[in-house]
Amino acid sequence: MPAIRCKCGEILRYGEIPNPIEWLFIGDTAYDTLSGAIDAEYLYRQMKSFLRCPVCKRLWVFWDGFDNDPSEYTPQT
Repeated sequence: MPAIRCKCGEILRYGEIPNPIEWLFIGDTAYDTLSGAIDAEYLYRQMKSFLRCPVCKRLWVFWDGFDNDPSEYTPQT
């Protein structure tokens, strides 16, 4: 199962479906290109994915798919 280690040491596994730590999102510009009835699989492929660490709340965003390293975003304390 694919996984990354968060900076806090937590192992984030992202092969599980459904995944309680994975979130999907789509940009406003990309969303505006959609209209009418949309195939769910097509919409899924258009979305980006991020993981939220359940321990430290960091976000790990896969801007360029799972074959590339994610970008890390740390919440302000």
